[in-house]
Amino acid sequence: MRVLDPTSLSIATNRIPPYGAMRIFLALVLAVAALSGAAGAAPPPNVLFISVDDLNDWISPLGGHPQSKTPNFERLAKMSVLFTNAYCAAPSCNPSRTAIFSGLPPHRSGLYGNAQKLREVLPDAELLPKYFSRHGYWSAGAGKLLHYIIDPPSWDDYFPAKDTDRPLPFTVYPKKRPVNLPVGGPWQYVETDWAPLDVTDEEFGGDWSVTQWIGGQLQRDSSQPFFLACGLYRPHEPWFVPKKYFEPFPLESIQVGPGYRENDLDDVPPRGQAIARNRYFEHIRKNRQWQQAVQAYLASIHFADAMLGRVLDAVERSPQRDNTIIVLWSDHGWHLGEKEHWQKYTGWRIGDRVPLMIRVPRGAPGLTAGTTAGDVCARPVSLVDLFHTLTELCGLPPKAGVSARSFVPLLRNPKSTWPHAAITQLSTPDEYAVSTQDWRYIHYRDGGEELYNIITDPYEWTNLAGKPEHAAKLAELRSLAPVGAVPVPAIRVESLPGLAWQPITGNPVPPSRPDGNTFDVVFINRTGSPVELCWMDPAGAIKSHGLIAPRAQRREPTRPGSVWMVRDDKNQPLGYFEVRDRSARAEITEGKRAE
Repeated sequence: MRVLDPTSLSIATNRIPPYGAMRIFLALVLAVAALSGAAGAAPPPNVLFISVDDLNDWISPLGGHPQSKTPNFERLAKMSVLFTNAYCAAPSCNPSRTAIFSGLPPHRSGLYGNAQKLREVLPDAELLPKYFSRHGYWSAGAGKLLHYIIDPPSWDDYFPAKDTDRPLPFTVYPKKRPVNLPVGGPWQYVETDWAPLDVTDEEFGGDWSVTQWIGGQLQRDSSQPFFLACGLYRPHEPWFVPKKYFEPFPLESIQVGPGYRENDLDDVPPRGQAIARNRYFEHIRKNRQWQQAVQAYLASIHFADAMLGRVLDAVERSPQRDNTIIVLWSDHGWHLGEKEHWQKYTGWRIGDRVPLMIRVPRGAPGLTAGTTAGDVCARPVSLVDLFHTLTELCGLPPKAGVSARSFVPLLRNPKSTWPHAAITQLSTPDEYAVSTQDWRYIHYRDGGEELYNIITDPYEWTNLAGKPEHAAKLAELRSLAPVGAVPVPAIRVESLPGLAWQPITGNPVPPSRPDGNTFDVVFINRTGSPVELCWMDPAGAIKSHGLIAPRAQRREPTRPGSVWMVRDDKNQPLGYFEVRDRSARAEITEGKRAE
């Protein structure tokens, strides 16, 4: 709006009495002052908060895979500040997302793993959307933003409906599964599978439905600022997407990730090797599905890129396009054979480094000049600091108790001095990775260590921790360990998933086929009589583990594929449980099934 300059006004005073002229002049001055004040009071900026699930650096702006096709990630990077050294707070969905939305790193919150429940660990935490809502924003979200929950009180609106507390909309999957990867055993995650689907984007649903809803919200013409969060689920498993996203990646041309190296674990401590060799990569190679899986991951990223394009198009059409901060992040990376590992959960860079892009328009209270399109920042940053960064950008009061570091100095000048390291917490308080601009350090609970120079060794192939010439650097990074880490709280038995109670039907109880890591199962006697808990060994022999009193419970270490049989005090079998791939509760109900 052009602001009037009162010195340029010309008043024909010879036609108006002096008193009248003065009155008109004062009225014009007041009007100009009002216009100037209105022009200077910019509306609060909106926030579009975009999450992409399980996305590593295989996008063109980060150059992680030469065959990736991600024009819309590149489009956003050219509008934003691209962080090339951003790290998740934890390499798994639940602790990473909880850290972002609470502003608390895992070592302070106590939420370290996917099996924990956010509201059990942090019953009173005010999450990011609620904080914005309390300060005058309309907060809404769609898709997976927290770990398979919505947390309804934190949002003003949500898709799917927030009262369901289920964030994933209907998505088309094959009726018969698995499609391509046979099940290797009870340790295998049921969603580890992939295939092209003969459906349109709209028929597929899922992320298309999420972006459709987000696009509608972006067309709102309201004076109330919004915090709008968009959760894109792909490339999370299963890698089922419409077949047109597979077509640019002919199977015969597929290259494995550039970070893969044969025998890469030779210089890794025993604990690191145990984390790496989780059975998946071995199973995938045995079934000759490595290239197919890489193809499917690339296709899923390509699909996510198209969905991002739909959101960016909606921003361009939005009446709020010139007043909206855009933040894009992924919760953690993903291994596809690097370090002989598949999935996440590790301290290595392929699992911890994530895409992060931030675009700030001119006029934002915390950065009035906005960001410079196409800037690149190589400083090490942690996603846990997004909470404080956004409140500063939007001119909101800083929230007490959350991580107090902000990226705003780096958004202003990506080469600003930045003396901070980024911490990625593994599944226990004493396992973590430390990332600086040039170095990375991994510490395991048994004292094992890794040290990498990521300038000369970006794929972390050569562990320098045992080299005398790097002792000073090793000591420096050791000193950056998280301080005051809280212990992992016990998971409430009621929150554990239930195992199916299999009543005895006349068929023999199957033997155990233990395969995978050890964890606990809690056996609960819901009957009015004592029962005997027995483990079926691989030969089918019965091994008694003693009696469980009525209404009592017993915690037993076990493994996937184990079979636990229950009999009464007269040695009559009542039923049995087959252990799956995680901790669970097993309720003995004499013929009923655990809910």
